[in-house]
This record gives sequence, structure tokens and C-alpha cells, in this order.
Amino acid sequence: MTESNGTIPPTSQRGSQANGASPGTAIPAGNDGTPQAVHRIVVPPTINMVSLLGAGDEVLRSIERSFPKADIHARGNEITVTGPFGEVALVERLIDELLVVVGAGQSLTADAVERSVGMLRQQTKERPADVLTLNILSNRGKTIRPKTLNQKRYVDAIDQHTIVFGIGPAGTGKTYLAMAKAVQALQAKQVSRIILTRPAVEAGERLGFLPGTLTEKIDPYLRPLYDALHDMIDPESIPRLMAAGTIEVAPLAYMRGRTLNDAFIILDEAQNTSAEQMKMFLTRLGFNSRMVVTGDVTQVDLPSGTQSGLRIVQDILDGIDDVRFMVLNSNDVVRHRLVGEIVDAYGRWDAVQQDQAPQAGANQGPRQARDTAAGRRNRPAR
Repeated sequence: MTESNGTIPPTSQRGSQANGASPGTAIPAGNDGTPQAVHRIVVPPTINMVSLLGAGDEVLRSIERSFPKADIHARGNEITVTGPFGEVALVERLIDELLVVVGAGQSLTADAVERSVGMLRQQTKERPADVLTLNILSNRGKTIRPKTLNQKRYVDAIDQHTIVFGIGPAGTGKTYLAMAKAVQALQAKQVSRIILTRPAVEAGERLGFLPGTLTEKIDPYLRPLYDALHDMIDPESIPRLMAAGTIEVAPLAYMRGRTLNDAFIILDEAQNTSAEQMKMFLTRLGFNSRMVVTGDVTQVDLPSGTQSGLRIVQDILDGIDDVRFMVLNSNDVVRHRLVGEIVDAYGRWDAVQQDQAPQAGANQGPRQARDTAAGRRNRPAR
């Protein structure tokens, strides 16, 4: 994929070339005195350049934004890179990774480029192509796969452990990827049913004040799970699978007293379980079953004074074999770019509030300080 020998086209044809230098060789230093290199990458003829560079060169523009110190030009099936040695080497590695992705039949986006560059700069042991080509599930032309390194590690943990906790902010794919793995396991006959559950009403599962039948009261709180199912399974099949008990979507309270064998079980919104509810759920685990517990500890809606089961479970289960905790962060948000920035902004705000808390407590009596701390731990979702 990388041309090591040969002649660089003249400057009139390749504006970034200097003095007819050979690929990978040094050229005069840049304006800042940094040693410069020029490198030519020859793309195999089997690769469509539009697939690699994007419609309207969208992918190429993203590469250029990611490497502002490098000069990148494409002509025909050749890409020439000029710039500091380190940046040129990274661009070469990036192109190699993107060629693997395109060769696997997958389309490239600017977002995929940015995430790949991030992985290369962090020098992770996993290759970007390994992340971007890990297909979990395909349905109606849509393929579900991890988009970030942490998401891939989360998916791998689900494959390798019986109980996995996915903890992170909104938009990081915690529940969606877990449900994709559940459907994959069902289709592969690794389990005979899927059970999806979440607290029916965030603030203590109090349903009585809501209008309608019990089903009508519960359905709005389970709707996100139904929506995800429709992305992964043909909609006409879902009623049949639910009627047969192959897929069950139910509030957490319905799990009490049961042993769940041969099942893939997902508890969503787990930050809104009490410590007692979390214990109840985890002890439902039966033979040949797997559990995934997802939640966001910054979005606790429990009444003041009620401790979130998700907040304390890691301390309780620490050291137990075959239980894995995976933490995702704002870098794993796959919604609008602003969502990650909002998550970071709230994180900074919370840190300031926690720093100020000891000083506020010093001006209160013991009971007031305790009430203030409890309210801070269980601050309603914003």
C-alpha cells in the first residue's frame, strides 16, 4: 500500500513535492525549522478512491484537519504526504487502517477518521481497523458495530464475562450495544430468550398516580427498549417473539422471585435501582445466562436519601471472578458532537460543587450537612 521506491511526479503535477525527492526521504526544513519528509502512498487498483477519500473528498478533508502540519494531496490512485516525520508516519498508518476498512466493504465517514486518528495518537494496542470492522448485527441493510475503542472493549467484555456493567453518560451506546449482543446471542442459539428490564418509574416505581391500565402505565418507561428492538429485529417478528416469551420486556419489579436460565438479561437505567433492588436483580442469574447492567451514575432520579445500587455495586463485587465493570466517557458519545461537550461541562460543574461542599458543610449542623450530601448524591437528572 505504501510505495517505497520510484520517482515523484514533478512539482507542476504535485504541488506538495519538493525537488523531486524520493518517498520517505527528507526535504528542506519547514518555516519553523522542523525537519520535513515526503512520502507517497500508492492505493491498490482494487480500491475505489471515492470510497477511500469520500464523496466530495469529505474523508480527505477530515484527514487534512486532523494533520494541520502535513500537506496531503491525492491524484489518481496516489496520495502524497509532506510534513514533519512523525506526522507523515501517522498519516501513512491512518491510510493503511482506512484501506483495511474500505477493503472490508464498509463506508468511511469523517467521524470514523477522527476516532481512528485519536486511537493512533494514543498508541493503543488495538488497531482502528479492528474497531471499525467488528460487526455485531445486521438488519435491513443496517450494521451495528462499535464506533470507539472503549465500545469495542465493552463488547469484548460481554463476550468474555458472565456479568458486565456498562457505566457511562448518555449517548455512549451502553444499552444499544448490549441489546445488539443479546439479539446476536439469540440468533446464534447461545441463549433461548432475551429479557430486558428497567425501573418502571425512575422515582421509586410508583405507578399508582399514572392514568390507564398497568400496561399503559408501564409502557412509556420501557419504550426506549422497544425502539431499539425495532432497529435489530424485523418489526413484524417482535409481537410473535414476545408472545412466545422469547423476548420479554418488563419492569424490574417483575423479576422478583424468578430464576432466569438460558437467557441474556439486560438491566437498563440501573442508576435508579436501590441497593436492595440491585441485589435482587443480580441474584436472578441462572444457568447458561448472561447479564449486562447499564446506567449513568450522574443521572440518579431516586428520592433523596435513597442510595443508588449502581453507585455501590462495584465496591461490593470487587474481586469476584467473571464480573467486569466497563466505564465509558464523553469520548465515546456517538450522538451529536455537542452531547459530548455537554457531558464534559456538567462533569466540570459537578467537580466544582463537590469542592465547595466541605466549606458549606462547615457552616451547617451535622443533620443539615448529611441532608445536603444526600441531595447532592441523588441530584435529579438535568
